[in-house]
Amino acid sequence: MKSTGIVRKVDELGRIVLPIELRRTLDIAEKDSLEIYVDDDSIILRKYQPACIFCDNAKDVVVYRGKNVCKDCIKSLEEVK
Repeated sequence: MKSTGIVRKVDELGRIVLPIELRRTLDIAEKDSLEIYVDDDSIILRKYQPACIFCDNAKDVVVYRGKNVCKDCIKSLEEVK
């Protein structure tokens, strides 16, 4: 893990502000969702990217009946018919 040297305080509602430089570097825009992970005593924030429920691919994902499915898996499912 690489240190950025950035320190932020948690406010009374439990919020922190991610600096604009960090958001630009990581391509995080307003309203983007972040996933929160815990690893021992560390908190890890990762930009949320929906992945296919079958192959875990995050590229070319569409929502079908409330589930994320990639176009390759859709093609595979169509071939089964």
